[in-house]
Amino acid sequence: MYFLCWAALMCTVLYSPLQSSAQPFQHGLHFAGLATSWDEGLPLGNGMLGVLIWQKNENLHFSLDRADLWDRRPMKGLHRKEFSYQWVIAHVKANDYGIVQRYFDEPYDREPAPTKIPGAALEFNTKNWGVVLSAELLVDSAVCQVRWKNGTRLQSFVHARAPVGMFRFDGLVDSLVPILIAPAYQGPLSGAKSNALLGDDLSRLGYSRGKIIKGKNSIRYIQSGWGGFSYEVIVAWRKVSPGVVEGVWRISTKMPGGKPISSGLASINKYLDLSFQGAREAHQGWWKDFWSKSAIQVPDSAIENQWYLEMYKLGASSRLGAPPISLQAVWTADNGRIPPWKGDYHHDLNTELSYWPAYSSNHLDAAIPFLDHLEQNRSRYEAYTRRYFGKPGLDVPGVTTIDGTEMGGWIQYSLSPTVSAWLSQHFYLQWRYSLDSTFLRKRAYPWIRGVAQFLENITYLDKSGCRKLPISSSPEINDNDVKAWFFENTNYDLALMKFNLHIASELAGQLGYQKDAAHWKKLELQFCDFALSANKALRFAPSLGYNQSHRHFSNAIAIHPLGLIKYEDGPESQAIIKNTLQLLDSIGPSYWCGYSYSWLANLKARAKDGEGAALALGIFVKAFCLQNSFHANGDQTKSGYSSFTYRPFTLEGNFAFAAGLQEMLLQSYSGTIEIMPAVPRSWKNISFKQLRAEGAYLVDAIKLNGQVDEIKITSEQGGMTKLDLPFKTWFIAKAAGITLEETGKGKVLLTCKKGGVIVIMNGYE
Repeated sequence: MYFLCWAALMCTVLYSPLQSSAQPFQHGLHFAGLATSWDEGLPLGNGMLGVLIWQKNENLHFSLDRADLWDRRPMKGLHRKEFSYQWVIAHVKANDYGIVQRYFDEPYDREPAPTKIPGAALEFNTKNWGVVLSAELLVDSAVCQVRWKNGTRLQSFVHARAPVGMFRFDGLVDSLVPILIAPAYQGPLSGAKSNALLGDDLSRLGYSRGKIIKGKNSIRYIQSGWGGFSYEVIVAWRKVSPGVVEGVWRISTKMPGGKPISSGLASINKYLDLSFQGAREAHQGWWKDFWSKSAIQVPDSAIENQWYLEMYKLGASSRLGAPPISLQAVWTADNGRIPPWKGDYHHDLNTELSYWPAYSSNHLDAAIPFLDHLEQNRSRYEAYTRRYFGKPGLDVPGVTTIDGTEMGGWIQYSLSPTVSAWLSQHFYLQWRYSLDSTFLRKRAYPWIRGVAQFLENITYLDKSGCRKLPISSSPEINDNDVKAWFFENTNYDLALMKFNLHIASELAGQLGYQKDAAHWKKLELQFCDFALSANKALRFAPSLGYNQSHRHFSNAIAIHPLGLIKYEDGPESQAIIKNTLQLLDSIGPSYWCGYSYSWLANLKARAKDGEGAALALGIFVKAFCLQNSFHANGDQTKSGYSSFTYRPFTLEGNFAFAAGLQEMLLQSYSGTIEIMPAVPRSWKNISFKQLRAEGAYLVDAIKLNGQVDEIKITSEQGGMTKLDLPFKTWFIAKAAGITLEETGKGKVLLTCKKGGVIVIMNGYE
C-alpha cells in the first residue's frame, strides 16, 4: 500500500543518502607468512602485467607475467584436408570415430603448443631477514605488503596506469640485488606423460637460451619464442636512502615483423625517477575509482570477503587495451611447465563465466576487452566458419589462441556450431545494462546478426517441421566419444540457438529493421520445445536424461544464464526449474568442479532459493579455493564435495561466484527489478550500493532486522521499468525525474527521465 503523509514529507526533506556499504579496505588477504607455491602467491595485476609474490626456498620470489606472452604456432596435425564438419558427420554416422579423435582431439594433449608462456621471475635473498611476520594483499589499493622479523618491509604493486610493476624495501641492513631467473625453456624433460591438465615441460617448446644482460643497477632478459616472437624483461633499482631500495620491472613484446626490442632502460628509468609514494598515489587513484562503482555487505563474512577478492581480480585482470581474461589471465604457472590447459581461451564455459559479474557489479568497462577481442578476430572466425563448416556467417572455435585461432581438443565443444551464440549473450548484456544505442547499432546487432545467419545456414527443417543441427552435443557429456554426438538437438545447443535468434529479433526491432526482426522471429519459432523428463526436468537431449553427475550444467543453460525459462513466468516454468535443480541435487556433486558450485549458486538464485545459493557459495569458498582465493577446480578439503581433488587453477569459478552473490541481491533479467530476491532468511542485515540492473538503472538497497528498509534507483538513460516492491507499506522519500504507478500484486511501474532518481522507504505498517 502506498501512502504519502506529513511524516513522509518530512522524510523527504530530511532524507540523507543511503548508508555506505562495506568498504574494500576491510577485505583482502592477511597471512602470517608467505605461500610456498606459485599458485598461492599474492596476486597483483593491471590487465596486461601480472605478478605472484611468494617464497621459494629461502628467497622472496616474484613470478612475472604478461598477457600476450604466447607461442602461437599452429596446432600440429589439426589443419588437414579432413578439417570439415561434413567429414565429421559422415564418420559419426558410420560409427567410425577413432580417426576423428586422432586428427582433431589428440593433438591438443600431444603437442606442447600453441600455448600461453610465462615471463620470468625475480628473486631476493631474504635468508638473513628472519621469519615473515605478515604478508598482506590490500585490495583497496592493490598493494602487497610483507614484513620480516628483522624489520624489513616490502611494498609492491603493478601500476594501474602505467606498464610497470614497482617495489620498495624499507629497513634493509645489507645491500639488495635482485636475481633474474629465466623460465626453464632449456630444462631437462621430466619424463611425465604429455597432459594438458598438468602441462608439458617448457623445454618441449624448443626455445634457444635467452640472453641475460646485467648492468650496474639493472638486469635485462631477452627471450626468443616461436616464429619471430620475442620478449624482454627488465628490472632496474636504486638505493634512495640508507636502508631503502626502490625498483621497477616491466615486460615488453615484439611480434614477428615488428620493431626490434631495444634497451628499455630509458623508458623504465623515468618510472624509477618518480618517487615510489607518488607513483603509488597515482596507482591508488585508479583503484579508488574502481571501488566507487559498487559495494555490498552481507552477514556471511567469508562470502562477503570472497566477493571483494573476486572484484579485485576482475580489476586486476581485465583492462581496456589488454587481452581478455584467459584461463589464468596474468598469473601463468611458474613451475617449469606449460600452464594447465595451455592457459588458453575456452569458450565452452570459461570465458563466458569470467565476465558474468561485470554487468550487475557496475563494471561494464571490464567486459569491453572481451568484446573487443572477439571483434578484432572476427575475420579469422568467419574464415574458420567457411573452412570448417562450409557455410557463411559467424562461428567461433570453442578453444582458441590469443589471436582466435582454433586449437582442437574434444571437438564437440572445441569446434561446436553454437559457441558464438553463447558469446552473443555478452554483446546483448552490454547493451541491456548500458542502453548504449551506438554500441547496439555498431557492435551488438552486427555480431548477433552474423551468428544468426550462420545458425540459419547450418540448420535444417526435419520432417516434423522442427529446425535442427545435423549433429548436436552437450559440452563434455560422454566425453569425446562418438556417443557424445546426437542426431537431435541437445537442450544446450537448442537453448543457445533459440536465444541468439530471439535477441537478433529483439535488437533488429529496436533498430527499426522490421523485416529482419520478423525473419529472425520466424526462425526462432521453428525450433521445437526443450526436452523434458516425465517429471518436467530438463534432459540433456530427447534421448538422454540427466543421468550422471557432471561439472557442466549444460542441460540447464536455458534457466541460467540465458533466462529463456524464467521463474517469473509462472507455475509451469517454476516446475521445470524446481524439478531440474532437484534432479541435479539428487544425483549429486561427485564429478563437479569448483565452478559447478558457483554456477549452482546462480541457478539457485534464479529459483529464488536463497539458502541453496548461499550454501553453494559457502562450499566454493571453503573447499575449492586456495589460500589466495584462486579457484582450484577440485575439492581441496577432500570432504566429499567432489571426487576431483586436484588443484589446477583457473579463474572462471571465481568470477561466477561473484555473479552468484549479485544474483541473490538483485535480479532484472525478467524485465522487473527484484530487490534481494534470493537471500537466506538468516541474513537479516544486508546492503548494496550501485549494483546495476538491465535498462541502465543503478540500485542501492538496505535491509535491516529482516526487512528491506530503503531502495534508491537512478536511471542513467531514462525509460520505463517495473519494480517488485519488497514492502507491504511504503512511501516515496525522494523523487526527481521518476514517476511511479501502482500496477498491482506488489509491483509498480517507474517512468524515468535520464538522470532521474527515486528513493522508496518501508512504511513499517
